[in-house]
Formats: sequence, C-alpha cells, structure tokens
Amino acid sequence: MFESLSEKLQNITSKMRGKARVSESDIKEMMREIRMALLEADVNYGVVKEFVADMTEKCKGADVQESFTPGQQIVKIVRDSLTELLGGEEGEEKLKVSDTGFNIIILYGLQGAGKTTTAAKLAKLLKENGKKPMVVSVDVHRPAAAQQLKVLSDAVGVDCYIDPEEKDAVKIAKDGEGKARYMLCNYLIIDTAGRTVADEELMEELRDIAAAVNPTEKLLVVDAMIGQEAVNVAQLFEQNIGMDGFIMTKLDGDARGGAALSIRKLTNKPIKYICTGEKVEAIEKFYPQRMADRILGMGDVVSLIEKAQANIDEEEARKAMERMMGSSFNLDDLYSQFEQMKKMGSLKDLVGMMPGAAGKISDEDLDDKIVDRQMAIITSMTKRERRTPSILNASRRKRIAAGAGVQVSDVNKLITQYEQTAKIMKQFSNGKGGFKMPKGFAKQAAKMGLKGGMGNMGGMGGLGNMGGMSGLGSGMPQGLGSFRAPKEDSDDSPFVSSGRRDRKKKRKGRR
Repeated sequence: MFESLSEKLQNITSKMRGKARVSESDIKEMMREIRMALLEADVNYGVVKEFVADMTEKCKGADVQESFTPGQQIVKIVRDSLTELLGGEEGEEKLKVSDTGFNIIILYGLQGAGKTTTAAKLAKLLKENGKKPMVVSVDVHRPAAAQQLKVLSDAVGVDCYIDPEEKDAVKIAKDGEGKARYMLCNYLIIDTAGRTVADEELMEELRDIAAAVNPTEKLLVVDAMIGQEAVNVAQLFEQNIGMDGFIMTKLDGDARGGAALSIRKLTNKPIKYICTGEKVEAIEKFYPQRMADRILGMGDVVSLIEKAQANIDEEEARKAMERMMGSSFNLDDLYSQFEQMKKMGSLKDLVGMMPGAAGKISDEDLDDKIVDRQMAIITSMTKRERRTPSILNASRRKRIAAGAGVQVSDVNKLITQYEQTAKIMKQFSNGKGGFKMPKGFAKQAAKMGLKGGMGNMGGMGGLGNMGGMSGLGSGMPQGLGSFRAPKEDSDDSPFVSSGRRDRKKKRKGRR
C-alpha cells in the first residue's frame, strides 16, 4: 500500500537522515519535494498546504535532542506530522460499545466499495476476539448480494440472516435484529445497499434503517482507489446520515492512497479498519503511527508479530522448529511454512512491515504466484519424495514438473532453496533439536542491534486446516487443477517400479 508515495518519502527522508547540519534551504527543498509527493499521491490540495506549512514551522523551531543528529530530528518531525495527519498517536479507534451489551454496526458505502466482503471480514475479526456476531443483508436491490454474504459468512463460521422474499429493507433489518437477540449474539453487522451514485432514494432508505435499529456504530466503507472523490462521498454521507468512522478498502491495489491521508483531516472522523486484499483475513485495525512508519519505510514489527500470533499455532511452531533444528526437516515442513506465510497475508504486505525492506525488493519477486507455484511442485511429489528429497533424480523431477505444470528448472530451484534452508538451520542446531549460536554470529547480531540473540526465534509450523491443494488459490499454475497426485510409493506403485529399473541400469553399468 502507498508504494509510490512511500518510495518518494523514503528517498526524501534518507537524504536528510545523515546530515550533521540542516540549513533553511535544506528544509525548504525537502518541503517542496514532500508537497509534490503528496499531491502526486492524490492528497487533497488544502490538506497538503496546511500539512507542509505546519511541518515547516516545526522544523525551523525544533530543538535538536542529544540522541538525534539534526537530520534525524527532521525525519522525526516528518514522522510525527504524518502520524498526526492519519489520526494521532493515541492508537487505534475502538468500536463503540453499547451499555446493553448488544451492538449494531451499519455499513454504508457506494456500490463496488466492498461492503459485503467487509461485513464478513469484520464479523470474522470480532469472532476471533471472543465476540458472537451475526451479519444481515438488507440489500433488496441486488439479490446476489444477500447470497454472497451468506456464502462468506458460512466460510468464516458466523450466523447470517437473509430474507430473499422480503422487499422492505427496514423490515429485514428489524427481523435480523430480533434473530440476533434471540440467538444471544452481541454484535449485529448490517450490510446495506449501495448505488453507483449517492442519490436521495438511497439516503432516505439508509436513514429509515438507522432510525429503526438505532445503531451503535455507523461506518462508511470507502474504496481507496477512487482518490479524492472518496472525500466528497464521505462528506455527502456525513451531511445526510452521519457516521462514526471509516473502513478503507482496496489499499492493496495500485491506488495512490491520497484518500486515506485526506479523509481524516477533512471529516474529523477516524479510520477504524483497513482492508488489504480480497481474502477474509485481509482486514486489520488502523493504527496511525504504525501506518506512518510503514509509509516512511520504518516497518511495522508490532503488526507483523500480531499477524504471526493470530495465524500460527504456538505448539505447531515449536514442533516445526524442533524438526528444523534436528535432522528431520523435509519438504513437508517447507510446504507448511509456505502455508503459514500465505495465511499471514501477501508477500508485499509482509515485506512492507519489515524495517528498511520496503522498496528494496522488486514487485516481481513479491508475486504471491511464486509461492503458489512452489506449493504446487511439492504437492506433485509422493509422500516418500517429500520426506526424502535426496531420492529426487532427474526422471522424478521431470515427472513432478509435468504434474505441476512448470519447467524442470522450477523444480530444481525449489530443491536448491530447500537445501539452502536446511544448511542454514544446521548451523543453528546443536545436534539435539536445540539452538546454538554459530561462530561469530553474536558479534554480528550485536552490530545489527539484535539484543538477546535469537533465543525467542519461533518456528513456522503448520496451520492444520489447509491441507492438500485447497488454499493454493487462483494462482495455481495452469494444468494443476486436472492433475491427480501420484500414488504414494508402495510395492505396486509405478514410480517404485521405475526406481527399480533405474537401479538395474546402474548395476549393469557397474558390471
């Protein structure tokens, strides 16, 4: 997200970071570049003008702290100002909670903003936090919307109320509320109808629904890809219905991201959640300071850790680390790591959370289809091949490549990657499944600021429910869908027979 803006701001701040002295002309030039970067990112002109003017005054009047060089102090001011623009340092804006314990959230938005998918994502997030949510579709203008919500809610394991025969949106909302209360749910998420334009008919319907159910929270779902138009949409909904905050969607797209930087300032309403993909897991709370750090290339280690904790089973991680540190690390373990990496989000998002990594790796190398292809290759192997990669001779690799719909060179690359990983892990192993520090590593770690070494290093054990080919998604290589994995090696397996023929040829050659 914010790739273009992030790259430009990182280039600007990196020039200042090492400066021992900062002149007024340096500040003026930096502000000019920041102004251009923000305008190119489609940030509102008025917001940019005020933001740059405020930051200029702070830079000119800044007292340099002992722990910072003047250049570092300027970078800190940029970071703090960006954090303030996004919402301040107080942390995430939490959902309002009703005194009765029963909460109703209404999702508004234009057609195509992603309300229906967002309703399921938010319900999943609430469920993971120990709540009992229900979703209801009141979109009587697009029958497929109700069915879509039902499919998504079933996928995330939450209750859903729809009434395809009823054409009164207000009645569906009230019936849904009654159903949720009867089932002792503590959250009801109402997915409303959208329009290509916010006309008076839509506004009247939304006002009637809000009056009927008295929502705890009214959230506007905004498509980040519509640029400054998002601000106009937000102001229109605020004037006609009122709202408590935003959920920004499609931040993983090619949008310049200006809407997210403008919308808080111009409406004085917080961004509460962001969605960074189509998967139901692709939603997270919005933290202004963390987002500012990501934009400036400082990473977001806290969010990265939270993603790992939410998606990786601790016991499985421990077992995986023991296998990796021992001598039993095989391609099944590598496949398990790929699974978990996919569960945590896109490669681009994960790299963006690593300090200093953003912009250092090309988009081609961060294509999730690369991981899908590697998983497909492993899936095309027999159990014996996955557990004993040393038996993968040329004929086996050729068969695996054909089954996965890839080139033999792709199979070779995967095997090389596995061998390199196994070799690295052996350097950290004490031979008993435990951890040891390689010679000279402690000094290198200290130079990098890694206090305490790597004692808390966790494994990437399996996540259980994503077995076989399910979960490889749309990135599955062509031809894999119709491919049936070979039978496991056994006495009557054709692959064992092939192996026996290979051994016979070798014996004849020795004679």
